[in-house]
Amino acid sequence: MVDQRIECLDCGHVTSYHPMELACPACGSTWREARYDLDDAAARWKRERLSRPPTIWRYKELLPTSPLPLTMQLGEGGTPLIHASKLGSMIGLPHLYLKDERQNPTISFKDRQAAVNAAALLDAGIHEAVVASTGNVAISYSAYCARAGIKLWAFITSLVPAVKMHEIALFGTRMVKVTGTYDQAKRLAAEFADTRGLFLDRGARNIATIEAMKTMAFEIAEQLPHFLGSADHEPWFAPDWYIQAVSGGMGPIGVLKGFQELKAMGFTTKLPAIGAIQTDGCSPMVKAWKAGKSEPIPVEHPRTLISTLTTGNPGRSYTLLRERIMEGPGGAMESVTDEEAVRSMVILARTEGLSIEPAAAVALAGTMKLANEGIIPSDAVVVVNCSGHTIPIEHSQIPASWSSEVDMDTPEALDRPQEGLLAALTQLDQRRTKEILIVDDHAEARLLLQRILLSQGTYLIREAGSGPEALAEAKRNPPDLILLDLMMPEMDGFAVIDKLKEESSTAAIPIIVITAKTLTSEEEVLLEGQISRTITKGDLLDEELLDEVKRNVEDENP
Repeated sequence: MVDQRIECLDCGHVTSYHPMELACPACGSTWREARYDLDDAAARWKRERLSRPPTIWRYKELLPTSPLPLTMQLGEGGTPLIHASKLGSMIGLPHLYLKDERQNPTISFKDRQAAVNAAALLDAGIHEAVVASTGNVAISYSAYCARAGIKLWAFITSLVPAVKMHEIALFGTRMVKVTGTYDQAKRLAAEFADTRGLFLDRGARNIATIEAMKTMAFEIAEQLPHFLGSADHEPWFAPDWYIQAVSGGMGPIGVLKGFQELKAMGFTTKLPAIGAIQTDGCSPMVKAWKAGKSEPIPVEHPRTLISTLTTGNPGRSYTLLRERIMEGPGGAMESVTDEEAVRSMVILARTEGLSIEPAAAVALAGTMKLANEGIIPSDAVVVVNCSGHTIPIEHSQIPASWSSEVDMDTPEALDRPQEGLLAALTQLDQRRTKEILIVDDHAEARLLLQRILLSQGTYLIREAGSGPEALAEAKRNPPDLILLDLMMPEMDGFAVIDKLKEESSTAAIPIIVITAKTLTSEEEVLLEGQISRTITKGDLLDEELLDEVKRNVEDENP
């Protein structure tokens, strides 16, 4: 740790850091930030950083407290950056990367926050703390407080999945379940902490929390050169966009501060644009952003199954994030539905083999939306925070149609095991196998569609990687359905449709257009009456798409 000072954002007064000092002694403001000798930190990093383990303490000079003792560390930080090449190719972002925060000790990026705060509490001789949480913060704090011998009180809402409650209790945390909103749980936690004189993590107003979050920026910038071609990995690279799902907003505030410090130290040359994504059912930041307001538009009753994103009133953290985005790198705030988040979760699992939590899927769905709208250009280097693993996903978010059942307990199966098994398997598809031709110039997109279709039924899948190849395949053996991409070189989807309609043997084949392109009104007119439906690539797992496929290929006479 280098010398640091704490500066008030309202009056500029400077003090030293102590976790129990909640406000500026000069003006009473609770909004303050850590400042460092960046030249000294840069010199030390260049001398010593590469010899240190890849944890958050690798960057200890720019943290407000000494590292946790080695015997209390859990391997926090140092999570990998993963190139999502298949998904990126499919949605038109070939330089799409995922910061895999699932690989933190309690499978959440909140472990950074808990580790730095636990270290600060130990430094100050504090052995009792309070948090309010929608799940992940309480789990992270519970683990680190158990490790450090700190008594923890966790105020959580009744919406937190039972599996998370069980884990919080497992660590010995005193859990207080609040039947109400997350904002109400935060107020109760604050009153409890104030009454007892205990430490409370106050989110974006908590200095150690913001400082912990910026370690993601340091790691991303150090990791990107391995993918982008810098031989000596100096200078580091900042992405063009950093995207995260937000509830209170402290993550992007901390990450942006980290990139600002890297730029000031000469390690990077730019700042990333920030994408802050919320759910439609709780989007106080997005509503205010789109209305051009400097303060959030509170949501009193969040309506989302994704409980980790239910901060109805983020307060000044939104104002601070908005100011820094507008004054610096730019960016966007967007919202997505719960259904869009679940679709993106499944798309990622099926293309890249990564299972993420619903909140992380919100960030991914928002990335797809911003790319589809052209806000994120196709050549941008984009990093998405995959904040945790999908253990707490609600069963109500997974459609029953995504699985089939074979009953082996029937009398017939028990009497004749082998015959019963064959009969049960036969029941899964008693109709004639239908042929579907997938036309897309990206192999990854064709593979994803094939996986989706084969998970829902038994189809004979054929593929074509270009317009001419598709026409030749369709004429040789007309399929029952064509899934057609519009944006292809040499011959685009519009030309393919025209050619198919000219031939009597192919004119009646139903076509579902699958595209990442936002159609103009003129293009919509061109497609009218020629196709069955247009589906955006970000909506590939929409049940409506699967229903449309079944409607077009279903044989009424099995």
